Amino acid sequence: MSVYDPFFLIPAALALAAALAVALRLIDVPGAAVGWLVGCFIYLGGGLPLLMLLGVFFVTGSAATAWNLRKKAAMGLAQANRGRRSAINVLANGGVAAFLGVAAWLFPELPLPFPAMMAASLASAASDTLSSEMGNLYGSRYYHILGFGPGERGKDGVVSPEGTAFGVLGSLLVAGAFGLASGWGATALWVGLAGLFGNFTDSILGGSLQRQGYIDNHGVNFLSTLAAAGVMGGVAWAGG
Repeated sequence: MSVYDPFFLIPAALALAAALAVALRLIDVPGAAVGWLVGCFIYLGGGLPLLMLLGVFFVTGSAATAWNLRKKAAMGLAQANRGRRSAINVLANGGVAAFLGVAAWLFPELPLPFPAMMAASLASAASDTLSSEMGNLYGSRYYHILGFGPGERGKDGVVSPEGTAFGVLGSLLVAGAFGLASGWGATALWVGLAGLFGNFTDSILGGSLQRQGYIDNHGVNFLSTLAAAGVMGGVAWAGG
């Protein structure tokens, strides 16, 4: 196998991307190392198209986090470590896609739509990140996801119409990239819908289990991306 084969070039390219992200203060060093592994695992099972989706999520999520960071900090709503992603952030948002990538590589005979499930998990992560980061800035009215009573900006399980709209945008960005890479059709649409389902799952878990102290935000993010992947797998199973 030539050293110019993508199998060798991709890890090197991912290492350069990780180093650049560290230099730009988008992620810390442990997070970059874990992100490199996540990228490699996603490439193993999904190839360049799924790696592109990971890039779409990382770029849009980082941009949303950095947007008006000072204002968010003044409001007490900025991400910890000035928005720099850590290893646990990477695993919470990309761990499901990485696991599915390894599973697709090891068990290609399984009748599961691994690429679509990976895409749905990343759509969920993008949807949640944009709805949280941008909704906290531009929301006008806030509601608790359970019961839709009035809620306080930035609290777990609290949503806004503007944040939800940004969440739709985040999911559609990943679903659109999936459609461009893999072909337009019902699968791309379901990726977007599954991503939104994951986002709503995130809010519901945040407003219930997280508020009660049973789980933290990273666990909520992981479970919501898992839910999105599960919905995508269920749709494929139901469709035969």
